[in-house]
Amino acid sequence: MPSVLITGIGGFTGQYLADLLRARGYDVSGIVHVGAPSQGGAHECDLLDRDALAKVVGEVKPDYVVHLAAIAFVAHGDVDAIYRTNMVGTRNLLEALTGSGCAPRAVLLASSANVYGNTPVDPLVETVAPAPANDYAVSKVAMEYLARLWTSRLPITFVRPFNYTGVGQSVNFLLPKIVDHFRRRATEIELGNLDVARDFSDVRTVVDAYARLLDVTPSGDVFNVCSGEAVTLREAIAILERIAGYRIDVKVNPAFVRAGEVKYLRGSNAKLQSQIGPLKAISLEETLRWMYEA
Repeated sequence: MPSVLITGIGGFTGQYLADLLRARGYDVSGIVHVGAPSQGGAHECDLLDRDALAKVVGEVKPDYVVHLAAIAFVAHGDVDAIYRTNMVGTRNLLEALTGSGCAPRAVLLASSANVYGNTPVDPLVETVAPAPANDYAVSKVAMEYLARLWTSRLPITFVRPFNYTGVGQSVNFLLPKIVDHFRRRATEIELGNLDVARDFSDVRTVVDAYARLLDVTPSGDVFNVCSGEAVTLREAIAILERIAGYRIDVKVNPAFVRAGEVKYLRGSNAKLQSQIGPLKAISLEETLRWMYEA
């Protein structure tokens, strides 16, 4: 039975990926924050604690590694923590893997489509030069560059997921926040720019793509993980109004309009599908209905 180590296994994506990989016959272990709720196969470890991280990697000796642990909320208030976790934490993990004596067949590193910034290319392909527009995106670009230092020693694959959502995602994120208002039958909601457009996927599509990339292990390569369609928040609200059967009063709060906000983001998934085949197709309406009815 192949073993896999998932950093951030207790997070939104990590839980879905762990369930899927277990169903596919993997022996799944993971890393969670110190003090996080305990779960089977999870090791409490701070990615900034190099000795503790090396100990976990040495015990697990994973055949596969999926690195999801990160501060993924763009508006996170602690900029230092974003850089420490997303850059230094990744470096420590790669150092632990090379120093442990294990030889993983694949190491999948989760970057972000935010690295593209406001680049005027549509759809975005993997060869477009990064143009990060916020600290989170800069930290992910830096993570990719530093990880390149290990590609001669580790079979690293980079994924750049565009926006995705599903049951269990924090209401700090826009779509879960909007769904939550409709589930509570709220009469109004405060949002920022309603015309920002995002390429939304279902978390189940994303983790399925990650699992299939482990099968083909295209080391050294970069893949967008996206639907190939852009939807504005205004359009997403209209979908939820149909699902919930009522209209909500939307108030634009200038405080929610971020500086450096990416206005339009749509990716090409052609390269990904050339490697793993057709993506698991789930429409945004299906995803939002799943979340609303959960």
